[in-house]
Amino acid sequence: MDEIIQEAVDNRVWALVGASTNPDKYGNIILHNLTNAGYKVYPINPRAQEIDGIPCYPNLSALPEKPSVVDFVIPAKLSLPFLEEAARLGIAVVWFQPGAESPENIGKAQELGLKVIYHACAMVAKSRRNWQ
Repeated sequence: MDEIIQEAVDNRVWALVGASTNPDKYGNIILHNLTNAGYKVYPINPRAQEIDGIPCYPNLSALPEKPSVVDFVIPAKLSLPFLEEAARLGIAVVWFQPGAESPENIGKAQELGLKVIYHACAMVAKSRRNWQ
């Protein structure tokens, strides 16, 4: 999985499924952590127009460009449509933040041919690898 994490780190365009307008939620914290590190992050939240000036999108198909990584911070039971959409769009890597993964969605992602990261927090990986 380290190779997949490195691939994710090297690709600077991400989508964040479950981005939040609430600054106390991981969906907001991760958004700002990645954007502050120079990543282009597209927040996916069908109920929000923008988060701190960053436009939100209802789904992956609505994005202006294809991200290399889709980072999940939503409950596992809500992930399936986004996994199928990611595979259909040819997105290579999905990253399930702790609490967003399940054996079912990990298996489905692998079945769809996606590279999967789980049991790893992007912010912890970022600090350990000193992402620049």
